[in-house]
Amino acid sequence: MDEFDVVVVGGGSGGSAVAGRLAEAGKRVCLLEAGGRNNGMRITTPGMLAIPNKAANYMYDTVPQKGLNGRVGYQPRGKGLGGSSAINAMVYIRGNKWDYDNWAALGCTGWAYADVLPYFKRAEHNVRGESQYHGDDGPLWVSDQKYMNEGSLAFVEAAQQLQLPINADFNGEKQEGFGLYQVTQKDGERWSAARAYVEPRRGSANLDTRIGVTVQKLEIEDGRVTGVTYSIGKRRRTVKARGGVVLSAGAFNSPQILMLSGIGPAQHLKEHGIEVVADRQAVGADLQDHIDYVSSWESDNKGLIGSTLAGNIRMAKAIIEHRRKRTGIMTTPYAEAGGFWTVMPDAPAPDIQWHFVPAMLEDHGRTTVKGYGFSLHACVLRPESRGTVRLASRDAKDAPRIDPNFLDDDRDIATLREGVRLSHRIVESPALQAYNPKDRYPIDLADDAQLDELIRSRADTVYHPVGTCRMGPGEDDVVDPTLKVRGVEGLWVADASVMPRLVSGNTNAPSIMIGERCADFVKDALAG
Repeated sequence: MDEFDVVVVGGGSGGSAVAGRLAEAGKRVCLLEAGGRNNGMRITTPGMLAIPNKAANYMYDTVPQKGLNGRVGYQPRGKGLGGSSAINAMVYIRGNKWDYDNWAALGCTGWAYADVLPYFKRAEHNVRGESQYHGDDGPLWVSDQKYMNEGSLAFVEAAQQLQLPINADFNGEKQEGFGLYQVTQKDGERWSAARAYVEPRRGSANLDTRIGVTVQKLEIEDGRVTGVTYSIGKRRRTVKARGGVVLSAGAFNSPQILMLSGIGPAQHLKEHGIEVVADRQAVGADLQDHIDYVSSWESDNKGLIGSTLAGNIRMAKAIIEHRRKRTGIMTTPYAEAGGFWTVMPDAPAPDIQWHFVPAMLEDHGRTTVKGYGFSLHACVLRPESRGTVRLASRDAKDAPRIDPNFLDDDRDIATLREGVRLSHRIVESPALQAYNPKDRYPIDLADDAQLDELIRSRADTVYHPVGTCRMGPGEDDVVDPTLKVRGVEGLWVADASVMPRLVSGNTNAPSIMIGERCADFVKDALAG
C-alpha cells in the first residue's frame, strides 16, 4: 500500500496542481501535507483572512534585518492543503511578459512568455470567458469582485485623475495601469489550489492524501530518490516512489527538506552533522522577495472598513450574510484595487506594484488600529537584494533560518522611495481627498534621508519569497529547465523556489503554472 508512482511533498499551490494533474493522468500519487484539509469557513470565507489562523499559517519570522534597522520580519506561509493559496489575498496576477522572456534569456529554455501562457490558460476558469490571454475551463476559478468598498473605487478614480491609465486586465495585453484585481474565488468563496486540483479527486483510488505529517527526509539510494520518510506523532513511515518524488514545500521548506536529506551546501550540512549526498551551493541561496512599504491614512469616513463598535457590528452582519448567501463585504480580498507603474528610468517593465486596502494596516494586520482609514502598499517588483534560507537545526519540525537580506542593494530603496512618493501623489488626488485623509506618518517626502528612515523603520515583505531552488542551465543551478534536481535522479521541484528571478507581481498564479508544467515533465519522464 505504501508504494506509488509519484510522491508529492507539500499540498500548496504548486503541489496541488502536480498531484491533481498526475492523478488525473492515471498515476498513483501520494500527497504528503504537514497541515490540515483547510476546508472550514475560516478558510473559505474570503474576508476572514484578516483573522490570524495558526492552524493554517506557519507564521515564520526572519533573522534581524540590517536593512530594516535590525527589525525581525514576519513571513506568513500557508500550512495545509492549498498552502498559501488558502490564506492569501486571492489576487490573481501572473507577472509581466518580460519576466518569462527574461527567464528564457537566462538559459531557462521553454520558459518564455509564449511557452508559459498556455499553462496559465489551462489552469484557469476565468468568469470573463476564453480569450487570447485567458482560459475558461480550467480548475482554478478566477472571478471579478462584486462587492468592492467605495474607497477602492475612489483609489482607481484618484489614479485616473493623476493621468495614470486604467487597466481592466493586468494579465492581458499590458500590465501597466490601475484598476480592480481579479481574485481566485468561485461564487463568493475562496478557491484555493487544493479546491481546484485535490478536492475533486478526494476518494479516488489513485490519489492518497496524507495530512498532518512532518516530512523528515528524502530516501536516496545509489544517487536516486526512492521515497520519502515522514513522521506522524512519534511514528515514522516511509512511502516508496517508483517513478520519483516532486518537492513542492515552498521557498522556505523545499530547501530545508533538501538540506535535511543531504542535498545542499556541504559545509553547512556538515555543521549540522548531516551526511552530504550532493554538494549544491545554490540550495537555499538566491532568496528574493518583494520588499513593501505600507502608507497609511486615517479618515472619518465610515464607508471604509473600521475597527470600531459600528464597524465590528457591520462585519458580524456581513459574516451572517456570507454564510447564508455567499455575498456581501465578506467576499473582500482587502487588497481590492491596485496597479503597476514604472518609476525608474531604466526599468524594462513596471517596477512598482500597488495594493490598496480600505482599512488601516499595521504590522501585517497583527496590530489593531482603532478607527477608519485606508492603506496603500507599494512594493519593489524586481529587487536586486539576495538572501538565504538555512537550517536552524536538524529537527524537521524547527522553522528554517530565513534571511531575505532586505534593502541590501541600494537600488531597491531608491526604487521604493519613488514608489512611496507616487503613493502619496495618488492620495492627493480629489477622489481620495474627499475622504479627508490624515497621514499617520507625516514626513518631508522630498527629503531622501527622512523617507529612507521611515521605510527602514516600517517596510517588510508582501509575501512573495522565491529563488531558493533556482532553475537554470548551469551545473550550479539547483534544477534544470525541466525542474529536475541536479545531482540526484528521480527528483523534481515544483513551487516558487525554482524561479530564477522574482516575477513582477503576486506569486500564487505563477506557482500553480509551475505545478502544471511539472506534471507534464514528470509524465514525460515516466513515459520515457
